[in-house]
Amino acid sequence: MHAVRIMWRVTCLNFRAQMEYRSEFLLMIAIGAIWQVSVIVFATVLLTRFTGMGGWDSSDVLLIPATRMLAHGLFVLFLGRMHGLGRHIQEGRIDIYLVRPMPVHRQVQLQYFPTNAIGDLTVAAGLMVGALARSDLDWTAGRITYLIVAILGGLLLEAALFTVVASASLRFPAADYWGIWLEELLGTFGSYPLNVLPRAVGGFLTFGLPLAFVAYFPAAVLTGHDTAVPYWLAAASPLLGVLAYLGSRLLWRWSLRHYAGVNG
Repeated sequence: MHAVRIMWRVTCLNFRAQMEYRSEFLLMIAIGAIWQVSVIVFATVLLTRFTGMGGWDSSDVLLIPATRMLAHGLFVLFLGRMHGLGRHIQEGRIDIYLVRPMPVHRQVQLQYFPTNAIGDLTVAAGLMVGALARSDLDWTAGRITYLIVAILGGLLLEAALFTVVASASLRFPAADYWGIWLEELLGTFGSYPLNVLPRAVGGFLTFGLPLAFVAYFPAAVLTGHDTAVPYWLAAASPLLGVLAYLGSRLLWRWSLRHYAGVNG
């Protein structure tokens, strides 16, 4: 509880620091929303020009980007400072964290308050409301619970992927560029039904880089669409997110113990 109180106080101080410059604070929120403009355009075109995609109704397709964006917004808010950590490593600032009496991972997450996450989450929440309003599904307590769990699982899976990149950056600082590539992949392919992509690409996004488990498989389970994997595996997407995150944290601790400084 003492650690939680410290984290809360630091977060409040970071938020107040951001609020000192109101114009910049509002600008960062706007940037977070504008950054998602491609998804908004995709959703608008989908709903006004097409009846569906890859055998999915437009309302069902809309559930994929809505789930992905909510998971992404929560990741940016709570665990997103792992993205771009390579810059701190290259500049040697990670060494300062090593001599402080607080876990390095926690210090990384408390660097600043991610104001842009407010814009991300605002757009994501609006898209989710639109997806649910257009959906013909019977939103029982079980479906709603699974949707919430799936969003949290997507948050943890995305955090796991960026934690792996950050762990690699401790040994190879240039690996930070992999995070940019990963972010591009999430934004480019994370909002579409997997069956509209070439089979090789779909296989890579399932078994190579498991982005399909962030939103596509949970949406398929909720809407009753066929998947390219066994149903139980698609339904277990949230559990995969938990296991992946726990594994990535173990990798992070191992990498930190073997960290020898930016110059080796």
